[in-house]
Amino acid sequence: MQELINKLVEKTGINAEQANSVIQVVKDFAKEKFPMLGGAVDNLFGSSDNATQANGTGGFMDKVDDMLP
Repeated sequence: MQELINKLVEKTGINAEQANSVIQVVKDFAKEKFPMLGGAVDNLFGSSDNATQANGTGGFMDKVDDMLP
């Protein structure tokens, strides 16, 4: 997740807190529009649990890395 936050900060010029808010808005939007994918969205972007994010598991970039050879 931190890699995605860093990318948003770099590309848009917003700060890390704002980038985190953007990610949360995107997560909420996707879950609202596609409720049947709510669990998948949570898994893809990681839990909102700070412990999960802090230890680097469950984040979006971790999932992408797992899928790429």
